[in-house]
Amino acid sequence: MAVVIRLQRTGKRAQPQYRIIAAEKRSAVGSQAKEVLGTFNPCIKDNEQIKLDIERVNHWIKTGAVPSRTVASLIKKASK
Repeated sequence: MAVVIRLQRTGKRAQPQYRIIAAEKRSAVGSQAKEVLGTFNPCIKDNEQIKLDIERVNHWIKTGAVPSRTVASLIKKASK
């Protein structure tokens, strides 16, 4: 049971928004997430671009979840 922290795309065609989720590694792209950890909106240019529950992210990482490269960089930005 490998869990990864990755992005799940939502939003309209030209207005992407993403959920930061914890999900099984082998699950399909649009499938059910174990937990929604936050959101990322690349269309916003201010500091409200990333909303993340750092406590829950740390919990999932301690239990063995591996963040994707993109999510790892978002975690760094959000924790500053």
